[in-house]
Amino acid sequence: MSEKKIGKNASKAASAAPRATSGRKTPPTKSADGVVLLTGGNPQIAKGYGDAPIQQYIAAMPGWKSDLGKRLDRLIVEAVPGVEKAVKWNSPFYGMEKDVWFLGFHCMTKYVKVAFFRGAQFSPMPPGTSKQPDVRYLDIYEADELDEAQFLDWVKQASELPGENM
Repeated sequence: MSEKKIGKNASKAASAAPRATSGRKTPPTKSADGVVLLTGGNPQIAKGYGDAPIQQYIAAMPGWKSDLGKRLDRLIVEAVPGVEKAVKWNSPFYGMEKDVWFLGFHCMTKYVKVAFFRGAQFSPMPPGTSKQPDVRYLDIYEADELDEAQFLDWVKQASELPGENM
């Protein structure tokens, strides 16, 4: 009998003990073109200035988000010809001068979050609030209809306000 108890107790102890691992992590998720996707499917793109890193980021956005990224980029350029572009902190940024940005966007698990860094000064304001009083967000889900006229208006308003130094 005592042998059975030892066996049961040993089994319970073994299942409660932390499992040894080989030190390997789960391989990162990658986009179709091999770019590592971070939490929420956000592409990991090296910091860079100009259109090329933006286009690399957009191409690596997963699924429907890539088409949305192309659309957002097209609308931003339409609203502000000659806009400055960069990828920093794995997100595209747009501004009127280098390192002074008026908006950025980021892939989340189920939506794309557009951040207007002075959005609280817009009329009307974008719907999403932030812990930062001046920042407003526009969260775009797959099934959402983007109001292009309103988005263009917000981009134009954003470009006319002082940007954020980042």
